[in-house]
Formats: sequence, C-alpha cells, structure tokens
Amino acid sequence: MQGRPKVAIIDSNTLAALGLKNILQNVMPIMTVDTFGTFSELEANMPDTYVHYFVSMSIAIEHLSFFTERRMKTIVLTLSLDSNSQLKGFHSLCINVPEKQLVRSILALEQRAHGNGRNLPEMPKVLQAKILSDREIEVISLIVQGFINKEIAEKLNIGLATVITHRKNIMDKLGMKSVSALTIYAVMHGYVDINKI
Repeated sequence: MQGRPKVAIIDSNTLAALGLKNILQNVMPIMTVDTFGTFSELEANMPDTYVHYFVSMSIAIEHLSFFTERRMKTIVLTLSLDSNSQLKGFHSLCINVPEKQLVRSILALEQRAHGNGRNLPEMPKVLQAKILSDREIEVISLIVQGFINKEIAEKLNIGLATVITHRKNIMDKLGMKSVSALTIYAVMHGYVDINKI
C-alpha cells in the first residue's frame, strides 16, 4: 500500500507555516503536511520523499541549487504579487493576501497540477461519499460564491430560516466552521467552479 503523499513547508515563520498547513490539509486531505523551520530540518528528514515543497523566499534563495533541481515540485512563498519580486522559473504563492484569495490561489495551483486528482492516490471512500443533500449542495454553492442568507433564500425560493437551518446542517455534517473551509470543500467536490469564487 502506497503511503499518503507528503508535502513539506519550509519556513522559519512558525505561525505562517501552521496556517498554510491547515489550509493545505483542507485542500488536499489525502496529503500529509510536515513543517520545518529550517532547511537543515528538512534535510534530516529524507527531503526527496516529498511531492511538493512550499518554501519561504529566503530559504529558497539560500539553497537555490537544491530547489532548482526540484523546480517542478517547489512553490516559493512570496509576500508580493509583483512578478519582479518573485523567483524566476518557480511557481510562486503570495501569502500576504486575504484568506479568501490565498485559498483561491492554492486551489488554482492544485487544479493546474492535479486537476481531477491526477497524480494523487484515490481519496478514501469516506471522503468520496456524498454527505450533503442536493438542496444543501445548492446552498453551499451559493454561500461560497459570496451570497448572504437573504439572497440565497430569494434565489432558491425558500424561507430565510430554512437557509439558516441548511447552513447549520452543512457545517455540522462537514465539521467545518469557516467559509474558507466550505469553499475548499465545494471546489474539490466540483459543486462550484473556481472562477465563481
């Protein structure tokens, strides 16, 4: 049995690394995500067993030859969207943006590299199962597109209290508390097009 694919985050900013780890685990629940504060920590843990590296700009520059050899699986974490401040030839991810935009960027990277789960092992049956009812899928789709409860009620021709009940049921069934987590779930399950969020 093949183990779960592993992703490494190499960043001395512990808070940023843990936040990114949380988002990545929501985007790709099949992945194991490990965080390292330094390049030497990564080196001591069989670095070539990782399918992707999310690495801070400073660590990437300091160990450029290592990451250049692994360019296709390296994503450099930047603080600016300006292409001049990004490392040429590498995929970049700007982490200095609002949560919704960061989630969208990670989803876009995942869809480009692993659209429809390409190159990833099959999701466990429990994660594949259809948990939500058809009406709940309609509601979650509208929530992640930014519609408020009142607008959802009007669009689906149902009462406001019903929308609130559906919303609570969705969050309870999925065990998710934030719209970002719901967004990830909806995109990964094909309930909403990434371009509509």
